[in-house]
Amino acid sequence: MTVDADATASTDQPELKRVMGPKLLLLFVVGDILGTGIYALTGQVAAEVGGAAWVPFLIAFAVATITACSYLELVTKYPQAAGAALYAHKAFGIHFVTFLVLFTVMCSGITSASSASSAFAANFTIGFGLEGVSPLPIALGFMILLALVNLRGVAESVGLNVVLTTIELSGLLLVICISMFAVFGGTADFSRAILFDTPEDKSVLLAVSTATSLAFFAMVGFEDSVNMAEEVKEPNRIFPRVMLTGLGITAVVYVVVSILAVAIVPVGELAGNAAPFVTVVETAAPGFPINALIPFISMFAVANTALINMMMASRLLYGMSRQGVLPPVLKGVLPSRRTPWVAILVTTVIALGLIAWVSVNTDDPIVVLLGGTTSLLLLAVFGVVNVAVLVLRRDPVEHSHFTTPTFLPIVGVVACIYLVLPWTSGRDLAQYGIAGVLLVIGIALWAVTFIDRRVRGYAHTASVPDHTQQLDQIT
Repeated sequence: MTVDADATASTDQPELKRVMGPKLLLLFVVGDILGTGIYALTGQVAAEVGGAAWVPFLIAFAVATITACSYLELVTKYPQAAGAALYAHKAFGIHFVTFLVLFTVMCSGITSASSASSAFAANFTIGFGLEGVSPLPIALGFMILLALVNLRGVAESVGLNVVLTTIELSGLLLVICISMFAVFGGTADFSRAILFDTPEDKSVLLAVSTATSLAFFAMVGFEDSVNMAEEVKEPNRIFPRVMLTGLGITAVVYVVVSILAVAIVPVGELAGNAAPFVTVVETAAPGFPINALIPFISMFAVANTALINMMMASRLLYGMSRQGVLPPVLKGVLPSRRTPWVAILVTTVIALGLIAWVSVNTDDPIVVLLGGTTSLLLLAVFGVVNVAVLVLRRDPVEHSHFTTPTFLPIVGVVACIYLVLPWTSGRDLAQYGIAGVLLVIGIALWAVTFIDRRVRGYAHTASVPDHTQQLDQIT
């Protein structure tokens, strides 16, 4: 079989540095899931379902855990960067499908980071008393700063992740502890936590589906960690325990915080609130100087989400370029820092363009719009992964790996499809518009890549049908 010379040359590139053990990986997963999702979207979820805001989060975590089991089987079977795109490549061997999955996953990371950068800018203006200043330049500057941190190296990036995760966890613990004043003071009303108050144009089922679809914005954590596989020590042993532990910890935090929030603050004040935790603490402990503190904690929390997602997106591009699926230029690594500098540059440019475009062309909250788009893209990818894990059962490997019960991926496919379709999920149609534009860009890039390969003299029969064997040779 003919092997792409550029792909073969990937062995000449320095490999990524394995610096992440179980503790760092756990903080990576927990920090990503607990970021923008809980600090920016709790009020938006309450706007859809009322006091039972914890229900959509719990359902989202249940579906995510099912899909996480599929990811665990695949990442321990194929412990390489590229995640879902690599699994689709091995399962189906169709270059076009692989490229679409790749681009969709990358876009989910970029839309998530872009949403987080907008939330960061909003909290920045509040924290520093700059309410009259446009948040757009702040969001763009913040994204450039993340690129510089990412270029510095994964050890430094993960080290910063540890600091940011500690701060955001401290902020949530602060909210929980202060909420206890209201609980023990008898002013908390937990009966509100079981009440559904849905919009007039939606049934309870549709409202819960809409809120769950939005809550999935927080679920990018384990997909990000999978794309860091080449930088994790002993991934076959570490991933299952760490990923499931991280999901469990974050599920408990989300449910507890959501219940406390609706028990302390009337749903009408919480629904759609851009700073729900400020309102919760002010109600639970009047006079506590939370107004000056929460915006900065929120800034650190959403910065964590943005950093992790941009790390994931760049590693994904690097990984698939190294496998010969994307142009070889994207596998460029800085010899001194051993970071994928070309992939970091490309993903940053896309994020900057997306932030500017959405800011100028919509009146909807950017965090909600891009957060919903992120969950839409992720759910589509999760559906593909649940199918791929079943297809790849016919591809045994020599080493031992995690195996998920067969019925779980089937349930996962059905749940993902339900939460993707517009008439069952109740999503804002603008989310499909943004996702559609991004996918059109992806298809255009795929066409350019395909034409380039043909112009350079690669036969179509050598570059497309034999990709699965080519991946085996390259790796």
